[in-house]
Amino acid sequence: MPPSPSPRPRRAEPPVRARGDACPGALRLHPAADGHLARVRIPAGDLTAHQAQALADAADLLGDGRLSLTSRGNVELRGLPDGCGGRLAELLHDAGLLPSERHERIRNILASPLAGLDLNTPADVRWWARRLDELLCASDSATALSGRFLFVLDDGRGDVAALGGDVTLVAESGITGDGTTGGGALLRVGDDPAALRIAGPDAPRAALAAAETFLTAAAAGDTGAWRVRELPDDHALSVRDVAEGLRAAGIEASYVAEGAGVPYVAEGAGVPGSAGAYADSSAPGIIEGRDGRRALSVLAPLGRLSVAQWRLLASLAADEGSGELRLTPWRGMVVPGLPAAAAAPRLRELAAAGLVTDPSSPWHRIGACTGRPGCAKSRTDVRADVTAAVEAGAPLPPGLPVSTPVPEAAPLYWSGCERRCGHPHGTWIDVLATEAGYRVTVVAPDAPRPTPPATATPTAPTATATATATAPPATPGTPESRPE
Repeated sequence: MPPSPSPRPRRAEPPVRARGDACPGALRLHPAADGHLARVRIPAGDLTAHQAQALADAADLLGDGRLSLTSRGNVELRGLPDGCGGRLAELLHDAGLLPSERHERIRNILASPLAGLDLNTPADVRWWARRLDELLCASDSATALSGRFLFVLDDGRGDVAALGGDVTLVAESGITGDGTTGGGALLRVGDDPAALRIAGPDAPRAALAAAETFLTAAAAGDTGAWRVRELPDDHALSVRDVAEGLRAAGIEASYVAEGAGVPYVAEGAGVPGSAGAYADSSAPGIIEGRDGRRALSVLAPLGRLSVAQWRLLASLAADEGSGELRLTPWRGMVVPGLPAAAAAPRLRELAAAGLVTDPSSPWHRIGACTGRPGCAKSRTDVRADVTAAVEAGAPLPPGLPVSTPVPEAAPLYWSGCERRCGHPHGTWIDVLATEAGYRVTVVAPDAPRPTPPATATPTAPTATATATATAPPATPGTPESRPE
């Protein structure tokens, strides 16, 4: 049984939103310090090779020649000039990446990247993702969702169930490619540790109904909440509330209380790599499939790929793979369907191109925000700093005592300001640029919040550290366009 979402940490009062979110999209571009930014939603991270090439064309013709992967498996294009929106929309339309302009920012669907691929895959939930996307794009009410609202579909291995979904579906046993046979699903909302058990074929409709129930609660709460966790306490959403919406939609559901077959995740929730017999979907390397074929999983250092690297992956998928690619929430890409004999040599070619192909790489589980010059709010060029640290063999600034407990698989994340854009979920190591230098803390879901550091901007932060366990940072005052 996979883990449930990590418990809600102690937090500030829910924010009151005076307006809708300003999250960037493919059609709503965000002005950044390095030009405009577009965020293209890729539901479940699924791309055809043709669509991947179209994104490379957009980055090459209109952007800065690079593509960024987000923690939700989406793609960002940076450095876009004024007046390019029409041409960008045309490129994306032609590639089938904009099925509905009204819904393009709400197609936030995250799914287990290796579903249906590895030797011991528990369930293939990609059908859920495709069907849910169709339902979202056909729903008038769904357009009221914010660009931050997130659907998570876990195939049962527990790799994405704890990644902060507003509506989470977890497969309980084998689901076939068409979603019509096999076992059922557990549906969760926000941080409610209880769940609803539903039939597998009902999962996509149930997810949409849960989102519509959230919209009703958000309207009643009158705080402009964008996400389930932002609802005020007197209008908090539970699965019991969702059950009523499911009944109205003709979907049968049974209540599963916490502790009744639904394990509750505590320390380390959201840290990948503990899925037992299942392949680790966060790790780079070769994935053995049931059909004798192989998938290649690679990571992009700090989530950024050049157009050349991106085209290499797209061409490999088209020429020797299944013609598809999958983006992962760990800022990586999976190329399925290669012949077994081709897997190792092709992986070496990807390594030679500068991609991360080995779990022992120092770039594995290291991330960073955009930093300067792309973000004016950053205190420093974070990516240059972390690159220098990795090349020097010291990606973690000194200062944490040996006695400080640090989970072995905890990701390391460098941030240029307190917003910590794109930071991991669960337990992680926070390297934050402050006035005094880089402050290092171990972030845990249930620890007290840290005192915010000084906000003055130093010329060049130096490496300092503190050894405290802190709760995930609160962001009630965060700008609406906060990156993923």
